[in-house]
Amino acid sequence: MLTTIGLEVHVQLKTRSKMFCACPVEFGAAPNSHTCPICLGLPGALPVMNHEALRLTVLTGLMLGCDITPISRFDRKNYFYPDMPKNYQISQYDLPLCTNGTVPLHDLAYPKDAQKNIVAADKEVALVRIHLEEDVAKSFHFENSTGIDFNRAGTPLMEIVSQPEINSPEEAFAFLTALKQILIHGAVSDADMEKGQLRCDCNISVRPGKQHELGAKIEIKNLNSISGVRRALAYEVRRQTEALERGEALPQETRGWDDRRGETFLMRSKEFAHDYRYFADPDLVPVKTEVLLADARGRMPELPKAKRARFVKQYGVSPYDAGVLADDLALAGYFETAAKGARKPKSVANWILNDLQNALARVGCAIADCPIPPAALDELVNLIDSGKISGKQAKDVFSEMFATGKSAAEIVQEKGMEQLSDADAIEALCDRVIADNPKPAADFKAGNAASLNFLKGQVMKLSKGTANPTVVGEMLERKLKERTS
Repeated sequence: MLTTIGLEVHVQLKTRSKMFCACPVEFGAAPNSHTCPICLGLPGALPVMNHEALRLTVLTGLMLGCDITPISRFDRKNYFYPDMPKNYQISQYDLPLCTNGTVPLHDLAYPKDAQKNIVAADKEVALVRIHLEEDVAKSFHFENSTGIDFNRAGTPLMEIVSQPEINSPEEAFAFLTALKQILIHGAVSDADMEKGQLRCDCNISVRPGKQHELGAKIEIKNLNSISGVRRALAYEVRRQTEALERGEALPQETRGWDDRRGETFLMRSKEFAHDYRYFADPDLVPVKTEVLLADARGRMPELPKAKRARFVKQYGVSPYDAGVLADDLALAGYFETAAKGARKPKSVANWILNDLQNALARVGCAIADCPIPPAALDELVNLIDSGKISGKQAKDVFSEMFATGKSAAEIVQEKGMEQLSDADAIEALCDRVIADNPKPAADFKAGNAASLNFLKGQVMKLSKGTANPTVVGEMLERKLKERTS
């Protein structure tokens, strides 16, 4: 069986006010506290376009390589539902702001358990369009009643529609992950799915391998997590495949996803576009995008793909490490700040990706709230690279930095941890250890390389752990070889 998937991604834009009125956009406000006659759909209330929402949509189109429509228009999408009491939603139909474009997938965008089995590496999923509309109110279903909060009604909502070019739940996961990264890099949306800022509808069809025509399009509505999209699609592929293998016909329909039970359920038979009786909104003039386009070009950020390539070239990190660092905007900013004065930026990257991220995960802290400033981590790495402390000592220093917020230099001074790197002093210690331990010295001369570790340990003991172990090892080996010759 062949699987074909198309996604419709709804993105709440990062604006201070709603799409057609001045009510503030604020998550978590008291229910129905940010409303007015316009977003409540009261008779006679006239909408006024939010220009920032228009600009952010055009910017998204540029980031995704879309064609920007010279003249765009808003339409009325007619339907009645409790969350839209004026009987229509202001949306866009035949003249959306953006058309075409692509979302580039990359290896780290896939689920971790699927990254070694990617079917189409560096795939780019084509888009149909990006259009702008107003969000609807939010329904809260209680045991015996339903409450509606109109705070969300009228929030600028951008809909990104893909071509049916996604062939697995894992590709859908990668599409949403890569898209979310781009949206955050462009400061278009925080794309926080827990706050409903990014929601997804999935269109999926399954057909026999020899059939060219797509199977029945079945939609799964209102998925609110990327992992949930993957689970819902995996279930639906199995359900449709088993139905076709039994010889059943699959009707076009809309289904919901019950994440607790792990299965989809029937909501309604599928509507078609003509059911909504679109027509141009008579209260809103067409939008000329020339000025919006010029403004959006000035806002173009460095996109994740370009940032990954630059990190490899500029800082000498591996492509994998560059991907982990660049794809998280906050993490990328922390790394670049810390790496500015570093002798070895790759060492800074290693500390961030291993010790720092593990420490943050243990306490449930985000990089934005990290107790170690970027400059302090840079200082720690430079102390190691200059030989003032060992890598082992650095682990202890890092732990105290994370717990107390003190600088590395301050901790090293307080604890007297600075390494002894003076060649003359270390040479004197080595001479003493060789003289006091003739048998291990003789064993090394006879070819027993492990004896060097014993002698090295004795030097470290004499120095009370302050001698630079690298210098000690090199000094001992040179002296023993000189005596042999």
